[in-house]
Amino acid sequence: MKSDLSLRGNHVRLEQLSLDHIEGLVKAANADPLLYRWSRVPQDTAAATKYVETALLWKHAGTALPFAIIRVADEAIIGSTRLWNMESWDWPPSHPRHDRAFPDACEIGHTWLTQSAVRTPVNTEAKLLMLTHAFEAWQVFRVCFHADVRNERSRAALERIGAQFEGILRSHRMAVDCIPRDSARYSILASEWPKVKCGLEARLARG
Repeated sequence: MKSDLSLRGNHVRLEQLSLDHIEGLVKAANADPLLYRWSRVPQDTAAATKYVETALLWKHAGTALPFAIIRVADEAIIGSTRLWNMESWDWPPSHPRHDRAFPDACEIGHTWLTQSAVRTPVNTEAKLLMLTHAFEAWQVFRVCFHADVRNERSRAALERIGAQFEGILRSHRMAVDCIPRDSARYSILASEWPKVKCGLEARLARG
């Protein structure tokens, strides 16, 4: 996977996360801290430094591709997201997908936006860029998403982009409030991607 990969749309550019983004992330997160009731978002320089360093460790381990979300109009850092939890399946040596450099499935998560970017085309376009890369460049079979079951806003957003609800994973991960979190699981399959892509492009066209 390219270490300098950048995904660009009309509204946002997804730039691979680095230590250079720390100051911008802190500024973005502090625009409205109450927005992140269900998401772990760094609120100060120390937290943002740890956040980025952890993301980079995952990147170097080959399990994640973290991005800073940059608004094209003013080049402001407005949040972060990542392709992560990458799965490479154990294909037999005779199979064409054996020993591929790309994952067979992945997750999109760790997504958050500054207050001014909420209810704008930003999230739709960011998802379109990442899903296009996952399904068309990596040729994955599945992209999944998890949201705290209490996070109705995120769950509604996932349903709007065409992700299919699979069920509830009980005590799946630690929640922001440090309790075992039940996660609502959603996914998009490769066979569903053409329809989902058309829907996302239509949403962007409508503004």
